[in-house]
Amino acid sequence: MKVLYETAEVRRWRRKLSGSVGFVPTMGYLHEGHIELVRRARAENKNVAVSIFVNPTQFSPHEDFAGYPRDTERDLALLREQKVDVVFMPDTEEIYPPQSSTWVEVGNISERLEGAFRPGHFRGVATVLAKLFGIVEPTRAYFGQKDAQQLVVIRRMVSDLNMDVKVVAVPTVRELDGLAMSSRNVYLDPEERESAVVLYRALSRALKLWGKGERSAELLRKEMTSLIESEPQATIEYVSIADPETLEELEQIEDQALVSMAVRIGKTRLIDGMTLGKQ
Repeated sequence: MKVLYETAEVRRWRRKLSGSVGFVPTMGYLHEGHIELVRRARAENKNVAVSIFVNPTQFSPHEDFAGYPRDTERDLALLREQKVDVVFMPDTEEIYPPQSSTWVEVGNISERLEGAFRPGHFRGVATVLAKLFGIVEPTRAYFGQKDAQQLVVIRRMVSDLNMDVKVVAVPTVRELDGLAMSSRNVYLDPEERESAVVLYRALSRALKLWGKGERSAELLRKEMTSLIESEPQATIEYVSIADPETLEELEQIEDQALVSMAVRIGKTRLIDGMTLGKQ
């Protein structure tokens, strides 16, 4: 496994390759969810590349960039076990040279949900991924379904900018009690960790009602909200049942719906989501 730090090194590696490249962009502090993305990339491609870069531009000033968990040695050991070919670990100035002034913004869908609560977040996500896609030139790029809106934004960017990469969504990997795996779970104390399962319970309630034939988005929102509010440690930022392409809130579900939420458990902000209907 090669560990590369500079754009020029990655491009030299890429020019020598034959066959497809599967790419998994990460911010490190890897968990089983990331490893499942890597496994999928390995199964579907001749070559696999992973990036580890805590992207400062997707953090708001009040968010946890400096305190975001990091453990590079452990990350690299996990990736070696998965026989990853290349790990790209740039520093901030490699991705954002001094006086950088170019940004990628995906309109409308970036301004809803996460975008409304984290202004500028998706500008940072889209910009860094556009840069990484340009450097690595992947055949396929892999993302978890937990970050549901992020997937919508990335797919729109790839389509709008005619990027030659296939965006592959991989099902959310969960703990035994249903909590979606996330690097931020480390912030939860034992009591909060127990309370955090309320996100999965809310999704499960929506799925159960859907399975019984319920198609009122408003009713599903109310049921999910009521359940989450019954957990004293939980503070809701949003509960959404939206069109899976436009992210506009639905009144009635005709075919598909993207169910997503952001909930604070104590001081830790968690997100989760799923799609109702045929996928």
